[in-house]
Amino acid sequence: MSPERAGISLEGKTVLVTGASGGIGGAIVRRIAALGGMPVIHYARNAAAAEALLSEIGGAGTPVQADLSVPEGATALWQEAVARCGRIHALVNNAGVRGLARVGDDLALWQSAWDSDLRVNLLAPADLCRLAIRHFRDAGGGRIVNIASRAGQRGYTEDHMPYGASKAGLINLTKSIARNFGKDGVTAVAIAPGFVRTEMAESFVAAHGRAAAVGDIPTGEMVTPEELADLVAFTLRDAQVSLNGATLDVNGGSYLR
Repeated sequence: MSPERAGISLEGKTVLVTGASGGIGGAIVRRIAALGGMPVIHYARNAAAAEALLSEIGGAGTPVQADLSVPEGATALWQEAVARCGRIHALVNNAGVRGLARVGDDLALWQSAWDSDLRVNLLAPADLCRLAIRHFRDAGGGRIVNIASRAGQRGYTEDHMPYGASKAGLINLTKSIARNFGKDGVTAVAIAPGFVRTEMAESFVAAHGRAAAVGDIPTGEMVTPEELADLVAFTLRDAQVSLNGATLDVNGGSYLR
């Protein structure tokens, strides 16, 4: 076994990663596979990206399609993952969207943005957590890692308030799971990154300028997907039981508490 795997081995672990065809999800999948784990590669529409990722990790994974923007999507994803893999050892709720919601918009547009962000960023993860808790209690334990955001702790821009609110809810959901189900062997952790160098962040930079994204980050840089993936892998270690309930900040010092 390589020294890397000896330090953080995920051998024999099946990990469901939502939004795995994107930049952050792809980095998480690569890291899990590099450490000997078996990622379930969730994607919504980009089957080509999921298959390319599967090929990149040598076929040691399982792509599963599901639309988390519809109420039944999360349940369908979980059921298909279990049908294919049997035992799931960990869930990483990474999929996310960020809609545009201006207070000056008409009511239909305003509500549509809130409905979309809450559905994908909070309600679908809640459905997956519910199913994961039931599965983990019966199977001898498991891990839940919820990818939240700095925005859920300090607030967000005026045009993207639903995103910040949904991520704040995800952090609170993590705490509730940790408090209530730790006794059942279910460990829940939230990770709250600042801007991560992805297409979503680049679209923000295009709209608001680089200074709006990194101007208040002491390190002067966005988080890389690889940094975030390393932290996810760390939280999945069997030894990290006492991280239960933690919110881990990864933001270059731009939000301190």
